[in-house]
Amino acid sequence: MDGSAEAAIAPLSRPANPGSEAELLLEAQKRAFAEAGAPGATKRRALLDKLERALLSNRAEMARAISEDFGHRSSDETELLELVPSIKAIRHAKSHLVRWMRPEKRRVAFTMQPAKAWVEYQPVGVIGIISPWNYPLFLAASPLADALAAGNRVMIKPSELTPRFSELLQRIIGEAFDPSEVAVVTGGPDVGQAFSALPFDHLLFTGSTSIGRKVMQAAAPNLTPVTLELGGKSPVVVCSDYPTDKAARAIAFGKFVNAGQTCIAPDYVLAPAARAMELAEAILAEAKRLYPDIADNPDYSSIISDRHYQRLTNAVEEARGAGAKILSMAEDTASNSRKIPPTIVIDPPRNSLLMREEIFGPVLPIVSSDSIDEALRIINEKDRPLALYVLTNSERNRRKILGRTISGGVTLNGTILHVAQNDLPFGGVGPSGMGAYHGFDGFKRFSHARAIHKVGFMNGFERLAPPYGKLQKMAVQFLLGR
Repeated sequence: MDGSAEAAIAPLSRPANPGSEAELLLEAQKRAFAEAGAPGATKRRALLDKLERALLSNRAEMARAISEDFGHRSSDETELLELVPSIKAIRHAKSHLVRWMRPEKRRVAFTMQPAKAWVEYQPVGVIGIISPWNYPLFLAASPLADALAAGNRVMIKPSELTPRFSELLQRIIGEAFDPSEVAVVTGGPDVGQAFSALPFDHLLFTGSTSIGRKVMQAAAPNLTPVTLELGGKSPVVVCSDYPTDKAARAIAFGKFVNAGQTCIAPDYVLAPAARAMELAEAILAEAKRLYPDIADNPDYSSIISDRHYQRLTNAVEEARGAGAKILSMAEDTASNSRKIPPTIVIDPPRNSLLMREEIFGPVLPIVSSDSIDEALRIINEKDRPLALYVLTNSERNRRKILGRTISGGVTLNGTILHVAQNDLPFGGVGPSGMGAYHGFDGFKRFSHARAIHKVGFMNGFERLAPPYGKLQKMAVQFLLGR
């Protein structure tokens, strides 16, 4: 995900001891956790209720702040793609909480009988969440819900690229929660760097791979466990048997929502060479149906910053200069609106910016491939992606592609939908991330699975203790023979 890439060059906002506020909050939360211990289901559900009420009562204000931070983003899009999944995640956790907290029985080895064994999921303490700018509500609220369900206290550092929303989130959380329960720390990259270096009990970062490496380095001296939700170049494989119109509809939806500023958005399409132009035209036609105009369209998002806008336009011009075919909605947009029309680039050079770096915008390369084997070779030459999309009605094709690729998650015959499933883990692999959360997987991610063994009315194994002799030798021989 390119969501935090700009943090490395943004101006410093708090040069004087930037980590002091966060450090004091962390101390207070750790002290409160030590004194109160693990909360029961009733307390956890009450905290989740607080979060749900806080988000719902401020829904219009949050959508307005996010739109202002972007330059423009539809309030409908914010509610559909951020508020709804956030509320669904909270309600899912509340409805399953008692079952998640229930101890899990485990089998006891023959040699340890009579006894009982089980696993209890206990909160680890204080969770740090560093959330990005592209979905500033959902990517803060969803892991927050999982962390609260697991019984933890939480500190959030939202992105400095969405300052209005970040300040609003700080106020909303401050009004709903005691700071020893949940707190929000705002500030620039200096604050983010100090936040990453704090001795949390677990740290979740969502953003670019390059910043993710720095976060992991900052956490390492404390041996803080990290979950990294990063990004990369998520491919779409369009097989020859799949209808063009259905492929175009799925790709256009996943790619152009939020103007492509989605970590799991289709980054490039692999299609049979004979269908590349047909598919490109169909995707563009579908984009025009979704967004009949761009400049004045209230449903189409602006690019988050001038730097990202220039990065995208430069990448398209590089491909054009190298001879790639460019298809775009022919429409003038005001430069100060930072809106880039949906753009299709057919067969850009493999070493171009569009094929080397995560695009994170409404620009879609279509790469011609002569076979599924060639498509797989192209995918596997790159880092393992956060998402993979396979469009085919052939089970044989599907199994071949899934069996020969590794990715964070997959949507079959669609795009981006797997991220909204609370019963599916969400996370990357390798350079696209580390660890996964959402629902029960999030509950486990922010918990410690504590192993518990209870000795029965006698402890037979103790009879094999030193001094060793004939009984021990017979026991070893018996156990090795089983």
